Amino acid sequence: MPNDVVNKKVLADEVADKTGLTKKAAGEVVELVFESIRLNVKEGHKVDIAGFGKFEQRARKSREGFNPKTKEKIKIKASKSVAFKASKAFKELVK
Repeated sequence: MPNDVVNKKVLADEVADKTGLTKKAAGEVVELVFESIRLNVKEGHKVDIAGFGKFEQRARKSREGFNPKTKEKIKIKASKSVAFKASKAFKELVK
């Protein structure tokens, strides 16, 4: 199993190779796609990419927790997080 990391530059290079775009133009396209996903999720929209997966914003309620060092009870504030759920096709591909 390869231990290589695929980052935005590698993705952009692959897009450039497959589309004939320059590496710079492909990098801009990749960045625009990621930026669009980020902004839509930030605004509370679900981003559903068929065959890939869904990105969405989830709300976490405030809750009571404890400090593991002191065992003192603490209040954990409500927060928002990002969730990704891979599509069935993506999961099957990885199996």
